[in-house]
Amino acid sequence: MAASIASGGVCASSSFVTTDHPLRRCRVVSVSFVSSRRAALLPFVRAAASSKPGSAAGVRPAKGITKPRIVSPAMQALVGVPEIPRTQALKLIWAHIKEHNLQDPNDKKVIICDEKLKAIFGGRDRVGFLEIAGLITPHFAK
Repeated sequence: MAASIASGGVCASSSFVTTDHPLRRCRVVSVSFVSSRRAALLPFVRAAASSKPGSAAGVRPAKGITKPRIVSPAMQALVGVPEIPRTQALKLIWAHIKEHNLQDPNDKKVIICDEKLKAIFGGRDRVGFLEIAGLITPHFAK
């Protein structure tokens, strides 16, 4: 880490001295700090951070929409696993939509449902892409 300090004379920082004024130009010397001091502090910082519960190697437990939840059989047929986070389920649903070309060619915001998607979306033939997140909510256990 390097710091800059002014040295060698007076450095004018008055408001009426312009940036190109000779008094404004100061000689700047770069100083680097001793790295052994930083190295000496690191074990202390690591020990303090790892003493907190649940912070093993900086990994936090999943919460909210990133926490894996048990899904309904209809959702399980589409995503292929019995327990999945909402974020991953949405990614897999969009992958299924893209893979089978289920977007309306005239309006890409509308999804044309096949049999697997109809089971998840309550039997609807067409779904807006903003409705998907709300329609998958009943398929996740609380």
